[in-house]
Amino acid sequence: MSNDPIAVLNQHLSRLVELMERTAPPKPVRPDFEAADAFVWVAGSRSLQPVPRVNRVEMVLLKGIDRNRDLITENTARFAAGLPANNVLLWGARGMGKSSLVKAAHASINQERRTAGEPTLKLVEIHREDIESLPELMTLVRADRHRFVIFCDDLSFDHDDTSYKSLKAVLEGGIEGRPENVLFYATSNRRHLLPRDMMENERSTAINPSEAVEEKVSLSDRFGLWIGFHKCSQDDYLAMVEGYVAHHGLTIDPATLRAEALEWSTTRGARSGRVAWQYVQDLAGRLGRRLG
Repeated sequence: MSNDPIAVLNQHLSRLVELMERTAPPKPVRPDFEAADAFVWVAGSRSLQPVPRVNRVEMVLLKGIDRNRDLITENTARFAAGLPANNVLLWGARGMGKSSLVKAAHASINQERRTAGEPTLKLVEIHREDIESLPELMTLVRADRHRFVIFCDDLSFDHDDTSYKSLKAVLEGGIEGRPENVLFYATSNRRHLLPRDMMENERSTAINPSEAVEEKVSLSDRFGLWIGFHKCSQDDYLAMVEGYVAHHGLTIDPATLRAEALEWSTTRGARSGRVAWQYVQDLAGRLGRRLG
């Protein structure tokens, strides 16, 4: 090793630069948005992974949520056409088709746009735990010619979780604001995305209770369109079951179908689209039929 102090210093600097390059986060990879209509944001590599086949339910099979279907479809269609549209929060009862509706609306609108020879709308899923990397995702899609719906399923925030501030800044605040070609859709079981006991704790311990709660509740205010999903009636539940059975061509006596479906929901303690689909899967298995 050289005894020259300058040479020694240069060697140490070279090693330091090499070490920093190894530990630095990877540069975002420019995605090929023509590869698919749906992508998953991989925060670790700062990249978008194409999804060739989206796991979704046909729009015609989503029963009992007609008004919600119209709201989300109209908002998404306006956005895809370059018209003003709102960020959307789909909240409410579990298993009632919140995420299924987002994916079904995306597919339906893209089918129409392909027929008209227009660019398709891109759906990008971001996982709840990666919300803090949302600004980097926005930077990646901001300059692209396509329009994007960023979708987070089952979004909520717990105690001592401050990542909601990143989401607030991206949705409306910040010096750049939300890109013109991006909307944010989220599903949640909570209307305000925060647990009730967290809000009550803030109210009880703060010097100014109303301001403490306002800071956190204001996140849901960033969503211009709130779409509520409520527990379905028995008739709606049976309509879901019958819709699935007819769509997949399953043969069963109507009275038997009704009795079995109601018993299935009773054992689950709930009636929802998810419970209806679980019953139909069980029925198809007993009938020796595959569900395509």
